[in-house]
Amino acid sequence: MTTKIIFGTAAFLASASIPAVALAQTSQGAAPASVGVGEIVVTAQKRSESINNIGMSIAAISGSELQDRKLSDLEEVITQVPGLTFAASQYDTPIITLRGVGFNEVSLGVYPATSLYVDEVPLPFPAMASHSAFDLERVEVLKGPQGVLFGTNSTGGAVNFIAAKPTSDLSAGFDLSYGRFNTIEGNMFVSGPIGENVGLRLAVQSANGDAWQKSNSRDEKNGKKDFTVGRLTLQVEPSDSVRLTAVATGWKDTSDPLALQFVASTPKSFAQAPTIAAAQFAVPFSPEKPRAADWSTIAEPRGDKDFWQLSLRGEFDISNSTKFTSIVAHSEYNQDQTIDTDGSPLNSSDILRTVGFVKSTFFEGRVDGEIGDLRWLVGGNYEDSHTYENPFIQFVDNTSNRPQGFHVNRTVTPNDQKIKSYAFFGNLDYKVTDQLTVKAGARYTQTKINSFICNADPGNAPGVPDVSLSSTNPALVGLNANAAYAFNVLGARSGRPFDPIGVGDCFVLDGPVGEGIPGPFHGRLKEDNVSWRVGLDYKLNPDTLLYANVSKGYKAGSFPTIAASTDAQLQPVTQESVLAFEAGVKASFADRRIHLNSAVFYYDYKDKQVRNSTLTFFGPLPSLANVPKSRIWGVEGELTAAVTPELTIKLAGSYLNTKIKEFSAYSVFGVADTDFSGEDLSYAPDFTYSAAIDYRKPVGSGDIFAGVSVAGQTKSEAIPGARFETVPAATVAAGFGKSIKEHYFMINGYATVDARLGYEAEDGLWKVMLWGKNLTNEYYYTNVVPSSEGGARSVGRPATYGITVGMKY
Repeated sequence: MTTKIIFGTAAFLASASIPAVALAQTSQGAAPASVGVGEIVVTAQKRSESINNIGMSIAAISGSELQDRKLSDLEEVITQVPGLTFAASQYDTPIITLRGVGFNEVSLGVYPATSLYVDEVPLPFPAMASHSAFDLERVEVLKGPQGVLFGTNSTGGAVNFIAAKPTSDLSAGFDLSYGRFNTIEGNMFVSGPIGENVGLRLAVQSANGDAWQKSNSRDEKNGKKDFTVGRLTLQVEPSDSVRLTAVATGWKDTSDPLALQFVASTPKSFAQAPTIAAAQFAVPFSPEKPRAADWSTIAEPRGDKDFWQLSLRGEFDISNSTKFTSIVAHSEYNQDQTIDTDGSPLNSSDILRTVGFVKSTFFEGRVDGEIGDLRWLVGGNYEDSHTYENPFIQFVDNTSNRPQGFHVNRTVTPNDQKIKSYAFFGNLDYKVTDQLTVKAGARYTQTKINSFICNADPGNAPGVPDVSLSSTNPALVGLNANAAYAFNVLGARSGRPFDPIGVGDCFVLDGPVGEGIPGPFHGRLKEDNVSWRVGLDYKLNPDTLLYANVSKGYKAGSFPTIAASTDAQLQPVTQESVLAFEAGVKASFADRRIHLNSAVFYYDYKDKQVRNSTLTFFGPLPSLANVPKSRIWGVEGELTAAVTPELTIKLAGSYLNTKIKEFSAYSVFGVADTDFSGEDLSYAPDFTYSAAIDYRKPVGSGDIFAGVSVAGQTKSEAIPGARFETVPAATVAAGFGKSIKEHYFMINGYATVDARLGYEAEDGLWKVMLWGKNLTNEYYYTNVVPSSEGGARSVGRPATYGITVGMKY
C-alpha cells in the first residue's frame, strides 16, 4: 500500500507539472470559508503581502492546520513541506536540508544551511528551534538562497515561525490530549488588552509521556517525553506612529535523546584487538521494528536542555510611506546529555556526558519605504555568539583500545568558539508597468570565528592505569598498520623531543612544525561575501503571476567538535555558495477555488560543506571537508482545491536531481582518494510529497470535521557515495563478511499516514478530536550515522493515537 501511495502521488504531480506553494490558511480555530481558498498573507520580504503576489517559492502552514494535525515538534512540521527533510543525528542535533542543500554536521555550534527564525528573530543554531512550533499563526518556508534579506547561512532557504499575537478582545483557551505511551499534552493561552493600546498574550505548552523504545538486549526502555515551553508577548502602541513588541520565550526539556538501531560493525584493527572485534561481530543487528533500539548500560540516554530568548521589536513610522524597524534579541541555550552513538549494548562509542551552551546577541535595523512605483529597503545587522561543547567519549569495546597506551579509550574535546558577524543589505522592487516588476538586492557579510579546541585524555577507564605519552615512551607501537606514520609525526615532524602528555593535557599528534605535540588547537576563520538577487515578476492577469529569479547565497564556514587525534581533523570547512536559477507560476482558477503553483530551479553548488572521514593512525576518523562542485535541479509544486464548501484537497510534491561533479576524499571506511563524482548529495531524495483531504460539514450548532494526510519520500543517501559503500575488504578477509548490511548508509523510502475526526462547536467554543499518526505503523528511519566502529539508524516513531479536547472563549 505504501508503494502505491508513493508512486501514485509522485506520478500525479509529475503529470500535472505543479511545483512549490503554500497551504491554505484560515484564522486560528475558525471554520473554512464557504467558497474558495483563503488568501495567505506572509512576511517573506519583511513586509506583509499576499503569498500569491510574491515572486518566489514559498510554503506556508497555518496555525489551525498545525492544531488540527497535531504538528507539535520541529520534525513533524518539516516533513509536511516537500523538498524539506529532517534527519535526527547521533548528537541529538537536527539536520535540516532544503532542496538538497544542507550540512550533515552534528556539532552544537554550527550554522545550518536553512536559517530558522521566530518573527524574524534568528535562532542561529538548530538545537534552539526544538520547541518553536507552538501557538503559531503560521509557518513560512522560503525556498532557495535568502541571503539578501535573511543573511548568510540561508543557502537552502529560511523557515520563519510566526507566533500568535495579542488579540484586541479578551480571549483564552486550552486543549488537553491523551495518547499512546501515556502521553499527556496540554496547551493554553490567555490574550487581550491590559490597558489602552497595550496587549498581552501568554501561551504555554507542556507534555509528559512514557518511554516508547525497547532495548534489544535487556528489559529496559527509552524515550520518555517531558518538556514545558512558554511565550509571553507584550505589544504597546504609545502613538499612531510607534509599535513595540517585547517577547520572552523559554523552554525546559528533560526528554530522553533518541536511542539508535545497530546495523553495522566495522572494526578498524583486527590484529590489535581480535577479542574486541569478535565481541562486536557477536552483537546481532537491531530488528527492523519501530520500537527496537539499544544502548550500553553506562550510557543510558539522558537529556537535560533549556533555552530562553528575549527580544524587542520596534516599528517607527517616519512618514506615511517610510518606516524604521529595529530588532534586538538575546538567546541562551544549555545542554547536559548522555548519548549512546552506536546503537549497541557494547561501549564501543558512547558519550558519557556532553555539556554545552550557546549565547547569542542579535541586532538589526532597517528602513523601508515607497517612492512612487519604487519600493526600497536598506539595513544592517550584527551577531555576537559564543558556543561551547564538550563531549566526554568512552570506547572501551573498541579495537583502538590499548589500555597501556594513551588516548585510546576515553577522550574529551571541548570546542570553545567566539563568532561575530555583521552585514549591510538593500533591496529594490520597481514597478515598470502595471504588470511588470523588476527586483534587485544585495548584502555584504563578514564573519569571524575563533575556535579553541583542547583535545585531551581525561584518564583511562576504571581499573586501567594511565600512561603519559612522550617521544621516549611511544605507546602507539603496534596500534595498527599506520603506526609508522605515527612515529614519523611524533618524532621527525615535531623536529625535537616533546614534553610528556599527561592526563588532561591538550594535544594533537601532528601539531604544526616547531610547536611540538602538546597544546590546544587554535583556529581562526575570517570570511566575507556578497549575496545578491535579481528577478522579474509579471502579472499575466489578476489571478496569475509569472516570475524568474537569479540569486546567490553563502553559508559561513565552521570548526568541528570531534574526538580528534590529528591537527588535520580540526581544520574548518570554508564558506559554501549556491548560484540559483528559478522560474515559476502562481495561479488561481475557478473563482479562486483552486490554487496551483509551480517552479523549476537549477543550482550551481560550490564548496558544499560535508562531514566526512580522514585516515589517521587510529584508522578512519571524522573530519570536515568542502565538495568543490555539485549541481541540483528540480521541479516542485502544490495544488490546493476547495472542491466543495465542505471538501478541501491539497497535493504537493518535489522532484530533485542532485549530483556531485567533483570530489575526491577518504570514504567513511578510510579508503583513500575515493572519487565521489556522479554520486547524489546527502538527504536529497528524488521525490518528497504530501497529500491531505479535509472535510468539514455543519451539524447542529457546530461542525463535524475529518481528515487524512500522507507525507513521505523516496530513498536517499546519508553520506556521499552510500550506494557503493559496501563491506570493507579487511572485514571480509577476517571472515566477517556479514558484519554489516550492504549499502547500509542508504535511507529507505517511506510514507506515513495521519488521520483525525472530531466535532467543533460554533465559534470554536469547544472541540473534541480523535487523532492518529503513522497509523500504518510504518518502519522508517531519517538518518544512518557512522560511529567509531559501526553504523546506526535514527528511527522514526511508531503508530501513535489519542484524543484531544479543548475549549476557548
